[in-house]
Amino acid sequence: MNDTHCLFTGYRGRRAHLGVTGSIAAFKTLSLMRRLLAAGVSVGVTLTEAATHFVTPLSFEALGADPVLTGMFATEAASFAHLGPAQAADVFAVAPATASTIARMACGMADTLLSCQLLAFEGPVVVAPAMNPRLWNAAATKANWATLLARGVVGVTPDCGEMACGETGQGRLAEEHAIAMAILRALTPQDMAGKKTLVNLGPTREYFDAARFWSNPSTGLMGACVAMAAWLRGADVTVVHGPVSWWFPESVRTVAVTSAAQMYEACLEVWPHCDYGVMTAAVADFAPAPLPGGGKFKKETAEGGPPLVFSPTRDILSAMGQSKKPGQTLVGFCAEAEKLRENALGKLARKRCDVIIANPIDGPDAGFAVSRNTALALAADGREEAWENLPKTEMAWKIWDFTIPS
Repeated sequence: MNDTHCLFTGYRGRRAHLGVTGSIAAFKTLSLMRRLLAAGVSVGVTLTEAATHFVTPLSFEALGADPVLTGMFATEAASFAHLGPAQAADVFAVAPATASTIARMACGMADTLLSCQLLAFEGPVVVAPAMNPRLWNAAATKANWATLLARGVVGVTPDCGEMACGETGQGRLAEEHAIAMAILRALTPQDMAGKKTLVNLGPTREYFDAARFWSNPSTGLMGACVAMAAWLRGADVTVVHGPVSWWFPESVRTVAVTSAAQMYEACLEVWPHCDYGVMTAAVADFAPAPLPGGGKFKKETAEGGPPLVFSPTRDILSAMGQSKKPGQTLVGFCAEAEKLRENALGKLARKRCDVIIANPIDGPDAGFAVSRNTALALAADGREEAWENLPKTEMAWKIWDFTIPS
């Protein structure tokens, strides 16, 4: 899966401690750790004795973990290692977490180095279970899991699928990006906590026969990055998206649409209940009328191609600007091939936006279907910033910094 929209950086100075338990999925924690390191997070690791049968401490050391601990009475644990994460880490994540470890956590046991560290840890805890479906569905496991969630532990629910034993059901370790994003959210200041946020993204498709449509090359990456940045900062996010496939956490509400008309209806339904609206979608400005007769147009039936007649679509951004209430903040996007600042200022005023993000689309490293972008940010209060050739994840972060009142 393409998870470019989850590759956030900027977490230098933050520290996570990973607990690895005795599951065959233990090897996946190596990749998870590398992702955290790439985000700038420092990582320490504690492996249970059972975990060392699946993956070696040296593997974590070789990839950059420090410290790497294995047992309550191991040499490296002599200097109060059972308190180390509580003194140094900003978040504690257990991935994979076995039924045994979840039970220890629920009961407050401290009979292993990992369980003792967890009991002493007062910061946010993220737990990603992995076990056979029979163990996951056991009444005791369900009760222990509910206990942890009630205490405020962030649970990353296991996925469904085929298990190592050949059985099928729920119990597979969640995908790496899901666990990583839960950890990063726990490391992120929640300056958007409780703020209801609408983001639309992707293209629209305006069909004129059963097989063909009028559209554009938008992938929705910029909007997906904006939505994830808001979620990381604590927002309650709704995403209205065209025909694109981006992963979002379970708590993000998604509304799938195809046409500009459908996107208009979906956005205008959600907008009255939101604090922020960020309109990144590349909505078709014009839509062709469906060809008479339905079905698929045959090129043999008319010379010069299908007789298309275009009509303007309803303007989502303008309608949201006109209905904007006090306390709501509206962010628009515009893609321009010329007169970037002039055209952006005009759109900012016409659409009654609070912020406009203008993207040049006349260069090879900006605009649609690229992982980086260049932008000019303009605010109705006169503020202005220019961002040159940034990863879209970093640009999304800057958009929120620019938009949120300081």
